[in-house]
Amino acid sequence: MFVAIVVGIVVGVACFAPLIFGMNLARKATPTSNFGHAGALLLGVLLSLVILAVATVVCVMFARDVAVPFVAAEACGLIVAAVAFGVTRQLRK
Repeated sequence: MFVAIVVGIVVGVACFAPLIFGMNLARKATPTSNFGHAGALLLGVLLSLVILAVATVVCVMFARDVAVPFVAAEACGLIVAAVAFGVTRQLRK
């Protein structure tokens, strides 16, 4: 179970990367670009959710007995990464 929790935390933190990617894409978007600000942000959210869903399905398929701790650790990892990103960003300003 410990391995599932550690892997869940790692996957949760990795799921935050597409959100940063989408935010950087939105920052680079011009007012006349086809992609737009919202499109870039939604792409980041979509990629993040796809990574979360695929990791959860793989865990359920191969190790059903540790799926709940894995998913809980995955969610906690994502939340902690988001909070850490926000706090470090505010401290830089």
